[in-house]
Amino acid sequence: MTNMAEDLKAEAPFRAGAALAAPPAPRGRSTRERKARTTDAVIYAVLAVLVLALLVPFIWMLSSSLKENNQVLTVPIQWIPSEFVWSNYTEIWTRIPMMGYLQNSLYLAVIITCLQVLTGSLAAYGFSKVRFPGRDVLFLAYIGTIAVPWQAYMVPQYIMMQQLGLTNSFNALILLQAFGAFGVFLMRQYYMTIPDELCEAARIDGLSEYGIWARVILPLSKPALASLALLTFVNTWNDYMGPFIYLTSNRLWTVQLGLRSFVGQFDAEYAMIMTGSVISVIPILIIFLVGQRYFIQGIATSGMKG
Repeated sequence: MTNMAEDLKAEAPFRAGAALAAPPAPRGRSTRERKARTTDAVIYAVLAVLVLALLVPFIWMLSSSLKENNQVLTVPIQWIPSEFVWSNYTEIWTRIPMMGYLQNSLYLAVIITCLQVLTGSLAAYGFSKVRFPGRDVLFLAYIGTIAVPWQAYMVPQYIMMQQLGLTNSFNALILLQAFGAFGVFLMRQYYMTIPDELCEAARIDGLSEYGIWARVILPLSKPALASLALLTFVNTWNDYMGPFIYLTSNRLWTVQLGLRSFVGQFDAEYAMIMTGSVISVIPILIIFLVGQRYFIQGIATSGMKG
């Protein structure tokens, strides 16, 4: 035992030296890691440049809203105003009924968004979790309507709304935009990622189809619901042609119509026009910042199975 202990003590320095003198990592591996880091750095740099390019119009609009009218179109562009004209953001409320326009846009956007989320999720549940003859053919035919341009049926739609007496009212826009094929497609693709076994188990427990949709499917579909709600809200808020066709009374105008009329009346007051544009963008920016996590997750997972 004593000899074995002495042998181990004698070998300890050699083992330590061997550990310290261990061969370095293979050069090929470190080269690959350096190349991967370089590639990532280049990708991030390109993405940063693209993001900056996309933000340039908004930055110019924000800068112009804080200038005098004669400073907006100067060459070269003066990105930072020599004097910030904050009064533009108080004066615009007295020049046009901006608050009324914002309220009308918000009313339409909220109502249409809620209806599209409701109808889209219900239809998507039927197309994904309920088996009936011709389901897939009907779904393809319904989704095929996305390829038909709105200009092709714009006039027949207007004639129908006129005969129903719904022109110059919000009801026409709400009725026409309460259903959307894109929303059904988005929700169905997400529902296809939910196992059918959950629905079968709920049916065995006695839940109706509406109960399965409300108590099983919807709680698992928050990302897709948020994505559809955000996309619908933005499209409705930015819609110009729909309100332009169906709303003739100034008290019903949305913010897009109001800004367009402002441009027609005060075409030389560029700073005030930019101020109104900035105000119209703020609600969309807030909505996106609040729901961006669910929006990205819903878009990323909606096409995983189909």
